Amino acid sequence: MNLLDQLRDTDRILTKGAASRIPAGPAKALSAVEEAAESSKLWCAAAGVMAAWGGWRGRRAAAAGVTALVVAQLVSNGMGKQITGRRRPPKEWIPHDEVEDRPDSSSFPSGHTAAAVAFTAAVAPTWPLAGAVCAVPAAAVAVERVQSGAHYPSDVAAGAAIGLATAWLTHRAPRLLLRRWLISR
Repeated sequence: MNLLDQLRDTDRILTKGAASRIPAGPAKALSAVEEAAESSKLWCAAAGVMAAWGGWRGRRAAAAGVTALVVAQLVSNGMGKQITGRRRPPKEWIPHDEVEDRPDSSSFPSGHTAAAVAFTAAVAPTWPLAGAVCAVPAAAVAVERVQSGAHYPSDVAAGAAIGLATAWLTHRAPRLLLRRWLISR
């Protein structure tokens, strides 16, 4: 069995397990968090709260979070989904009706996860407490995307990787550009 076959088998086992083993109460809570995060509403609201009440640190964290989120959305939804065209997990794997509410777009990568992780990881270096608070709903979004049947675990992992990369880029790009500008003078 090659690596790709092993990944498919692992995706199948984990997707079926996540969709069938989470009790109804926590599943509803996960869905509520995911609904709040739909169209990045949760992250924009968090940025607004940070900017309004967090002083200079809150404004800086909010700006970094929103910037990383936008870049992650462009990479995951604007490029990744357009290139891959991966089908969503089969409906017969998902034993609940949430499977009917999933999007028709490509499954790979998870744009919700990319946005959640990008926002959280970009906020954390500037305001660690806010980053820790944001990590809870970000993790819930990632789990919900598999539990609902919208994504395979590998889609969520790829979304998280995109989120981490865009958060890193958000913090490093200004310094790299400044250094390049200073060297070229």
